[in-house]
Amino acid sequence: MDKPESLAAVTVERTGPMALIQDSGRAGRQHLGISVGGSADHHAAGWANALLGNPGDAALLEVCLGNLALRFDRATAIAVCGADCGWQLNGRPLANWSATRVPAGSLLECGPARNGIRAYLAIAGGILSDPVWGSRATTVGEGLGGLNGVPLRSGDVLAVPAYDITGRDGKHGAVPAAQQRRYGKALVLRLVPSNQYLQFTAEARRQLFRQVFQVSPQSDRMGVRLDGEALEAPPANMTSEGVALGVVQVPAGGQPIVLMQDRQTIGGYPKIGHVYTVDLDWLAQAVPGTEITFEPGTLEESQALLLQQRELFMSRDSSQFHENGFNGK
Repeated sequence: MDKPESLAAVTVERTGPMALIQDSGRAGRQHLGISVGGSADHHAAGWANALLGNPGDAALLEVCLGNLALRFDRATAIAVCGADCGWQLNGRPLANWSATRVPAGSLLECGPARNGIRAYLAIAGGILSDPVWGSRATTVGEGLGGLNGVPLRSGDVLAVPAYDITGRDGKHGAVPAAQQRRYGKALVLRLVPSNQYLQFTAEARRQLFRQVFQVSPQSDRMGVRLDGEALEAPPANMTSEGVALGVVQVPAGGQPIVLMQDRQTIGGYPKIGHVYTVDLDWLAQAVPGTEITFEPGTLEESQALLLQQRELFMSRDSSQFHENGFNGK
């Protein structure tokens, strides 16, 4: 995207394995075979935007596994949330789950992720890459969104709105302590039974809830693969149909797969249930080897918790965050 003089530039000086421009996703195109995409951890991404007073669907950076360096040509404000990557601004430590202003010429850096795997970096006003079908979200498998549909590379330039910090006191805000997350080595996922749940054997259903799985190294933004005792004889010869975020597919090998943001739009593997959408934020931060157990949940609870989250982070009126966060207005 060309940068008019009214915009500021952020130059990528160094990048790790996968730094992506993301937003709330590309809804309404699944009938064309286009993935929804979007931020894998809506909790961390939502708070990063909220601290700055950005709209809930403003584009930001999802930094997988860390190792990023950015140079800011003009003063602005930023917020960092999610995985702890040891952020530093001009060589000084920057607290995670916080926002701060950034003087012109500043260098922002982070190292490897050391708690969780995905950090979120929001910039005041949001990143202004060219939208595709109403979204700036990067889906690498389809080559859509972001900057030419690929992860950021050294030398890339991000366009952001110019931000006037004149007269601001420079104090930074922080996410309330109760909302700051640390990601551990064990995770419980609540599950709503699918329409195919009863087609699995009683033993397979018992296996799902009584055993401990582990996150596989083969997991990615399409799906989190789980290693464990194979579930007994999953149903075969299923008709392909649309798949939703958080659905748990069970291929012939019996090892579950939890589908994530970049999932395919249809699939024929049998589906034993749906993980609560709000629990997927935790799963998106799980490193390989993290222990996963399932517990039964309800559709009503899952929907109520998701509605709470959406009302909080998709609100255009961000005044509720200013007491604890940086007022980016």
